[in-house]
Amino acid sequence: MTAARKTPRKTATAKSDAKNKGAKPQPVKATLPPAKPAPSTGLLSEPPGFLIVGIGASAGGLEAMEEFFRHMPPGRGMAFVVVSHQHAGHVSLLPSLLSKYTAMPVVEATDGMPVEPNCVYLAPGGTNMAILHGTLHIMEPHSQERVPLPIDYFFRSLAEDQKQRAVGIILSGTGTDGTLGLRAVKAESGMTIAQEPQSAKYQGMPRSAITAGVVDVVQPASQMSEPLSAYARSLTRPSPPLPEHDTSHTLQKIFILLRDRTGNDFALYKENTINRRIERRMNVHQIENLKQYLRFVLANPHELDALFQELLIGVTSFFRDPQAFEVFVQKALPSP
Repeated sequence: MTAARKTPRKTATAKSDAKNKGAKPQPVKATLPPAKPAPSTGLLSEPPGFLIVGIGASAGGLEAMEEFFRHMPPGRGMAFVVVSHQHAGHVSLLPSLLSKYTAMPVVEATDGMPVEPNCVYLAPGGTNMAILHGTLHIMEPHSQERVPLPIDYFFRSLAEDQKQRAVGIILSGTGTDGTLGLRAVKAESGMTIAQEPQSAKYQGMPRSAITAGVVDVVQPASQMSEPLSAYARSLTRPSPPLPEHDTSHTLQKIFILLRDRTGNDFALYKENTINRRIERRMNVHQIENLKQYLRFVLANPHELDALFQELLIGVTSFFRDPQAFEVFVQKALPSP
């Protein structure tokens, strides 16, 4: 992770006398100076080297976001992108409201806006937002989309773009938006967090994600800053390499524990997948090397269950879906 760049100052404030005059409060429009263009190489720029934290919220999400940003120290070198359920054309008061709880600039995202560290970006209502190489893009929702799922849409894009530097957070809300997005973040080795349901005004969204088994950390919104900061530190801390002989033997011991726990032998499983999944679990728990992870697994057998679920990668999920095979037999195979 590179050092955080100097963040822009806010350039606008809310009109203090609007309320006294009976006028409707006006949202703050903080602005960022245009980014300096990089020298043209004919290629897309590299993704930024800092965490980009996607935050999804719906009903009751404002209180949760206020708690989150009130306890999130500025200057940690992360960027935050908030996606909530709002109607198209709705004049959002979120910039002015959230600005009261953080010293970071809070701006409404625009098409083609590069993401900078130590800033908060709000997705416009009634649109889908994507990210490519650290730049936000506003996308028109599909005309046939029955139920808008803007959180899932952005989280999937964030996962594909940022890999292990992506973080997905689900706060208060009804429904299931965000669950599939967190699954994508986890599949790409990023970190996933959900609000502790009892602390949420509406439990639907966080409980859906937790039940689906795609959440690494469950915390009240006010306590999420520490696991976030610890995860960021784990990505920048170089792990002392183990001798190849030690690494192989340590992995074999983890495979034995997995086999004893689940009945599945992963010794001949795809090596890159094994390494990525174990590295992700180590980052989530801030564990520096493989031997420490083995000790952690021995002390916490439930970690084997979490590792097992992550090794069952999404691309093979079809083969574990009885309903998919039933449809395949009925519609794809010829009748005898």
